[in-house]
Amino acid sequence: MKIKNYMTSVKTWFVTVCCLTFMLSTGCEDFLKEKEIPRITADFYASKQGITSAVAATYSYMRTGVNTETVNIFTELGTDLITGAEGALAYPTNRYDGALKSDYSNFYTFWDNHYKAIGVANLVLASLPDIGDITNNEKLLCQAEISFLRAFFYFDLLKQFGSIPLITEAIYEPRTDFKRASLPDIYRQIIADLRFAEEYLRETASKQGEATRYAAAHLLAKVYLTRCSAVADQRGQLATDADSALYYARKVIESPNYGLLNNFADLWSMDNMGNREVIFSVQFTTDPIYNGSTDNNVSVGGNKSHLYWGSFYEDQNGMMRDIENGRPYRFFRATNRTMFDLFDRKNDSRFYKSFKWVYYCNRAVTTGTRPLAPGDTAIYYSLNPERTDRTYAYTYFQWDKDNPGQNNRYYPPLLKYFDPKRAAMNNQGGSREWVRMRLAETYLIAAEAAGRAGDYNTAAEYVNVVRKRAAWADGETKMPQYWVEEGGDPNNTQSTYDEIKVTANDISANFVDFMLDERGRELLGEYQRWEDLVRCEKLVERVQLYNPDAKDNVKGHHKLRPIPQNHIDRLNPKGSLEEEQNEGYY
Repeated sequence: MKIKNYMTSVKTWFVTVCCLTFMLSTGCEDFLKEKEIPRITADFYASKQGITSAVAATYSYMRTGVNTETVNIFTELGTDLITGAEGALAYPTNRYDGALKSDYSNFYTFWDNHYKAIGVANLVLASLPDIGDITNNEKLLCQAEISFLRAFFYFDLLKQFGSIPLITEAIYEPRTDFKRASLPDIYRQIIADLRFAEEYLRETASKQGEATRYAAAHLLAKVYLTRCSAVADQRGQLATDADSALYYARKVIESPNYGLLNNFADLWSMDNMGNREVIFSVQFTTDPIYNGSTDNNVSVGGNKSHLYWGSFYEDQNGMMRDIENGRPYRFFRATNRTMFDLFDRKNDSRFYKSFKWVYYCNRAVTTGTRPLAPGDTAIYYSLNPERTDRTYAYTYFQWDKDNPGQNNRYYPPLLKYFDPKRAAMNNQGGSREWVRMRLAETYLIAAEAAGRAGDYNTAAEYVNVVRKRAAWADGETKMPQYWVEEGGDPNNTQSTYDEIKVTANDISANFVDFMLDERGRELLGEYQRWEDLVRCEKLVERVQLYNPDAKDNVKGHHKLRPIPQNHIDRLNPKGSLEEEQNEGYY
């Protein structure tokens, strides 16, 4: 859907939303003291125009994940593959220290945003039967779309907080009596919503960013896979969950609507947004009016992911800050595990195509011992020991494997979120779409589901589809730094697929660990890692093994976030802390 419609709807429905969030918003109490407050009734939604606007407003709540510090710092910091750089090194979600508690404001931002969206979704579903100016087919489509959205937000909440209030009815007056539902009940509701959505949504989106039945099928497959991944946790898992995950993943894979791009690197070009691999994405725009707020005429809304992954560069010889290289907040960097052990660096192109290894001079240097002209190499990142027989005109950074803390300011940044289309170099708000579902992940969901059901041959087949694209292609020219780092004959352009394809025997022994690593290789930095580790009950094990910043603090209870204190403080009646809060946070 067009983002202008989203943002206009947000303004229209803001008052509505404030009344529907279980008294969670700090502004609600003051709002309720006003003498002439607008009263929200079912009549307000009882028209095609009203419902359409409400659905658009519900989509807009998806943007908060990368519009603020929420989803990014919840899903990447403090994992086995990503840790905090100097800008986020001390963040509670990175270190699992004493500051990771219920009053940490980012948890409430996430919680509040998602329940606002759910509140609007419930109102839409309650109002649909009484709308007279749309057809039954239009009602079914609207119900399917809003059911998808409600399931999406509940699944996000469930993955972070576990047991949460499950509200499916419309609320027209503020309430404070909300009890947490069991995980099995929440999973059942999410699955019911998604199965309805998968049946009645369109096959092809009518607007960019609109949910389709294949987006519902992908999410259904992921929900079933998440439920069946548990061994110790009780999620209401059924013996058929892996089969169900595979069934819905195959629906997406077999659709003619989608296909993998030929080159992994092409996924990160902003000229390829909305490509055939994208199943569902959250939309942004270059228009500062509709992309979010402004501060001194500088856009601060939009997709801010470009800020968080960059490393420092503007203090180096021949460099100054520009739009192309970004405004580096230095929040996220790779761990040694990612840099040295995760990839087959010689044969899996995803390693070199995921990171920025070279910065080119954008400020001429004509004096001193290291003159540089625009376009010359100014910064070069390496994993190998520096050659002592050469003098470098450019800045040479070698990854310090033995003391990774030295890499917190200067490190090869992940390429997936750079945004060269911002209007000005200091703009925070970006227009890159936020891809929430893409086909390569669907293949990996199918592979993991097949393997969890004991069919390792099918699992290997699906992994190999992704790996064929991951390999260097026949005739493909590798970037110069590849040969510097890995050695070999620069004239060799043969495919490396045979070197990285797998068999059932290769993956069966430690299948869950293999799939976690494969998801890491393909989906590195795509805001899923912490949830993957929790899903597979591997968080503590993997963090202790591979993340020196967090290994001493991470404990079993960190598989869930604390229920926000703002919510608990407003409950009336209120149960004991053991009832209202997650274990380990009281």
